[in-house]
Amino acid sequence: MTDHRPLGRTGVKVSPLTLGAMNFGAQGNPDHDDSIRVIHAALDAGINVIDTADVYSQGESEVVVGKALAGGRRDDVILATKVHGRLGEDVNRFGNSRRWIIREVEDSLRRLQTDWIDLYQVHRPEPDTDIDETLGALSDLVHQGKIRYIGTSTFQPSQIVEAQHVALTRHRERPVTEQPPYSILARGIEREVLPVAQLHGLGVLPWSPLAGGWLSGRHRRGETEAPSRREHRNPGRHDPTLPANQRKLEAVHALHDLAEDAGLSLVHLALAFVLEHPAVTSAIIGPRTFEHLESALGADKITLDPHLLDRIDEIVPPGTTLNDADGGYQPPALTDAGLRRRTRRHA
Repeated sequence: MTDHRPLGRTGVKVSPLTLGAMNFGAQGNPDHDDSIRVIHAALDAGINVIDTADVYSQGESEVVVGKALAGGRRDDVILATKVHGRLGEDVNRFGNSRRWIIREVEDSLRRLQTDWIDLYQVHRPEPDTDIDETLGALSDLVHQGKIRYIGTSTFQPSQIVEAQHVALTRHRERPVTEQPPYSILARGIEREVLPVAQLHGLGVLPWSPLAGGWLSGRHRRGETEAPSRREHRNPGRHDPTLPANQRKLEAVHALHDLAEDAGLSLVHLALAFVLEHPAVTSAIIGPRTFEHLESALGADKITLDPHLLDRIDEIVPPGTTLNDADGGYQPPALTDAGLRRRTRRHA
């Protein structure tokens, strides 16, 4: 893996595949030694970006990554982590406030066994927190040398633009990356997020390019599957009895046939599709095992011809997300009915 891509306008070069560490720890693979072997294999294969988050297995993922990079492998890795998710019962151990960011970055540095984080990302937007509060805290951390760059994850187009505007007008460090959900089954970001990212020169690091396992090749026509852990953990995305997921299953079967006709694995087809978009910098793969990693490697060497891309567009039209649960974030305007209804006063 030698064709590195520019990370936005930072001057940093990154591999087309990023190693996502969400599945290292109790949430996925609890065997630290095995997880470290997977991380080392990814680095040996040419991947130079590792992405984790403080909330993955409640910090255990960062611990595993820290162990893997100890002993001389840290310097050549672009290390990314995220802040926002809840860690503990206290009401303030969560979110995008200065108080939490300043506290939590220290814990991430300790778990990762490093003096600096290359890319520190806001894991989700938080409308109740002024974006200037968040950017101010992150800017201070850049100036202190504890983080190198700022990024966002799963921000709406308006929120991406607001962050850029506030950074410019308030003289804050600006986010240089966005990490959105993107796959053949979840193409909603093609409407605005990707064009907005291009407009502002952001690096784009899509998560879930295999649609949470739907495009891993395990869903085959005519085969009955046992319920997965993901189905129990997140039925909205994985319960096959839901109409939106039935639509996904139909699309997966058609994509599987398409991949076979093209002589590709479904994994390679799915990853190559994401990497084909001009706005995409590096696709995040999240292997739990060495076999998962091995199935993804080499996808960056595949070029999909226009006819194949047209066929994909026929199965899942551009800008279409088959199940809104795959979008990663539903704004309060949709989840809180009170924000859509005027309060009526009774005489």
